[in-house]
Amino acid sequence: MSSYAIISLGGKQYRVSEGERLLVDRLRADEGATLEPRVLLVGGNGAPDLSPSATVTARVVGHELGEKIRIGKYRRRTGYKRHAGHRSKLTRIEIESIGAAKRAAKSTAKPKAEQPQEAAAQKPAAKAEAQLPEGYASMTIAQLSEAAGGWSREQVEAALEHERAGKARKGALAALESALEEK
Repeated sequence: MSSYAIISLGGKQYRVSEGERLLVDRLRADEGATLEPRVLLVGGNGAPDLSPSATVTARVVGHELGEKIRIGKYRRRTGYKRHAGHRSKLTRIEIESIGAAKRAAKSTAKPKAEQPQEAAAQKPAAKAEAQLPEGYASMTIAQLSEAAGGWSREQVEAALEHERAGKARKGALAALESALEEK
């Protein structure tokens, strides 16, 4: 399955794939210019990503006029007739690539003063992850409240810390706090 992306250009959304050419509302870019439209979704290789870090690169092929639209007004028995026409101003673009990550393009080097603080912050999180009960990530709130009675105090504390740092599900927090009070 080929990869695709949903992009937003000029207030409209388009489903595009690499090498595809499409007509969009007139853009201010010159012919031959490249642009990076806002990416809303990337899919095709596995599950769709709703918060993509990928970029889409498009090249302006040319500017065109759309098909002529004829507009006629008529009122019977009065002799009233009006005719008008319209041709939309459009831009033809070609999708060159999908997928170059934005974060990889930027420099990821951090000042040395920040690195030890981050490492210290990650150690307790890794410790808490190690103490989490088996299968915790896939548990529903009902399953969690039933199973929490059989866990050790350290496991309940680790699960509570994990919930507060992550999704903070109200039912899970309440179940874990009551299990912690019992112990």
